[in-house]
Amino acid sequence: MQPDHIRASDSDRDKVAERLRDALAEGRLSPTELDERLDDLYRAKTVGELAPIVADLPTSTPDQRTLLGPEARDLAERSKGSENIVAVFGGCERRGRWLVEPRTNVSVLCGGAELDLREAVLSRNEVTIQLAVILGGVDIVVPHGVRVINDTSAILGGADMHGTDQVTEPNAPVVRLTGTCMLGGITVKAKKAHR
Repeated sequence: MQPDHIRASDSDRDKVAERLRDALAEGRLSPTELDERLDDLYRAKTVGELAPIVADLPTSTPDQRTLLGPEARDLAERSKGSENIVAVFGGCERRGRWLVEPRTNVSVLCGGAELDLREAVLSRNEVTIQLAVILGGVDIVVPHGVRVINDTSAILGGADMHGTDQVTEPNAPVVRLTGTCMLGGITVKAKKAHR
């Protein structure tokens, strides 16, 4: 155990952020409380300043499914393994409490798709979003502390990642992006949970 006066590392902060996300999933914290504690977390300079942020939360880290509240656990148990999200000459969105399957296929042709994962339940610690984007765009929002790995290919298009490169925790949830973007764009942003 490190002395309280030692400067906190990114890894120390990521571990606390993971405990806070778990507490939100369990229903121990509201989204507003999570935001307040994340603000305190990123202002903390020493290990001693991190401790009070999670002092009233359990220290054990059981399997991810046991961390989920009843509603989220029910969602996870209904997993079909994959989902298809399609936007052709139009738009579609997923937001609020929804299940991110181990593989989610997003097909966009002359349209747009918005995926907000801040309140979503990940069916596994690592999920894959397979993208096929032609003359369109996909906007993805993830909560802080989720690692996004971009394995997409771009042809006269591209992917912009904002605030997702700061996650160093090895056990952080992972969203892997694969597929192709042609004459279109993919934007990924890390944001705080809804208030």
